[in-house]
Amino acid sequence: MPEHIPSASQSASAIVDIMHTVARGELPRGAQVGIVEAPPPDIVVRMNNIPLTKKDLYISRYLMPDYTRHMVGQTSNRAGGSGDAAYESHNHPIDNDETWTDTLKPGTLVLLIPIYGQNEQLYWLADSGVKL
Repeated sequence: MPEHIPSASQSASAIVDIMHTVARGELPRGAQVGIVEAPPPDIVVRMNNIPLTKKDLYISRYLMPDYTRHMVGQTSNRAGGSGDAAYESHNHPIDNDETWTDTLKPGTLVLLIPIYGQNEQLYWLADSGVKL
């Protein structure tokens, strides 16, 4: 009985399937740590020796330069002063915009979360932190 020899297209298809399986196995499955090399707007983050640029990233709003957050609420009740009635326990209302400056700088460690289901590999830059 002659041995079945696959056609060239069957062989190529089998090779492509193997390549896809190997590539899927190499994708990061969980959160990764990256290091900022250049800040926004032309951000570059290095992850496992791979430079990621703004085309590869979504960034949490509060990490962007000059992020403004509207704050509403009140301070905690506090007493103060000499004990006079004018200084009895009270609070102050808060209703204002605050500009935050948690800007990403070179050397900052960042949390990168892979986003699946895209035609390209994208990451969500979710937070920054330090290693103790």
